[in-house]
Amino acid sequence: MIGPGPNNSITDVPGVKVGNYTRSDSGYRSGTTVIRTETGATAGYSQMGGAPGTKETDLLKPGGQVRGVQAIVLSGGSAYGLDAATGVMQWMEEHKFGVPVGGGVVPIVPAAILMDLGRGGDFKKRPNAMFGYKATEAASTQPVKSGRTGMGMGAGWGMGTASVKLSNGYTVAAIVGLNPAGSPVDPRTCLPYGYFLELADEFNIVQPKAEECQTAQAGRGGPNDGSDGAPRNTTIALVATDAPLIDLEAERMAQIANAGLARSIRPIHNIGDGDTVFGIATTPFTTQLGNADLQAIFNAAADVLGRAVVHAVLDSKQVGNSRLGYCETYPSACVKRKAAGR
Repeated sequence: MIGPGPNNSITDVPGVKVGNYTRSDSGYRSGTTVIRTETGATAGYSQMGGAPGTKETDLLKPGGQVRGVQAIVLSGGSAYGLDAATGVMQWMEEHKFGVPVGGGVVPIVPAAILMDLGRGGDFKKRPNAMFGYKATEAASTQPVKSGRTGMGMGAGWGMGTASVKLSNGYTVAAIVGLNPAGSPVDPRTCLPYGYFLELADEFNIVQPKAEECQTAQAGRGGPNDGSDGAPRNTTIALVATDAPLIDLEAERMAQIANAGLARSIRPIHNIGDGDTVFGIATTPFTTQLGNADLQAIFNAAADVLGRAVVHAVLDSKQVGNSRLGYCETYPSACVKRKAAGR
């Protein structure tokens, strides 16, 4: 392991473009994130939560006919948010990305959603096909900003991303929409559970003052809080690498990446969570990697996803009547971040 990629972002992986479409006006508080791979990426997934919302994930099971995906959608809006994938397919078809069929193409666009309905926004104002189209249109290789954007707009703890460059030359990166029933913050220290995964002082925080911790814990609430008592949860994520993987290995990478969620959120994979992790490899498979390289990539996937969780926690601020952000709750922990303009 060498350290974070140049931008510490999912787009540090060659072949990955990311676009977000976010609305926090006219009753909206939600958004959609699209990961574009256009010419096709080998993909797999792991679904560990008890209340998932997904589309086209059966296509990713190893051994099937479909070998690549053109995009993956991660969206707010609960099951309604799956409609964002329709807009992604429309954009892909217009630009002729997809599996050739007859005289046209069929874009392969799996999707997963998190539950943000009613969290400060109008229940009926949720992502639709237009969200997916605009997010796809906006996708680029530019660094992705963590916080309240895209799928993180209405999520309890926002969106985060991180990357790592390995000593074997490959890059592994993650992006996450953080909306668990559990908590990413350790009540004993009031530091994020994933703090120990830090590389190169990327988090730039210290343990908060005891009085801030005590005050926060006295009024402790979770991101599923709501006057109707309804659960509003699910963490969705994607890990990516430029290593050449087969479909079974992409699936295994997604499965092992779940350990990153377990390291940084407690408890995790609850009955009200629909936790889903996608794994993609952007380099066409040509040569089988050795076990040492594979294990390094899989282990990195778990750690980088845990780090992305922490970035979501640190970069998400209060919007309207949403929960206070971490640095708003524990300002003493974030003095160095504030001084650095973060």
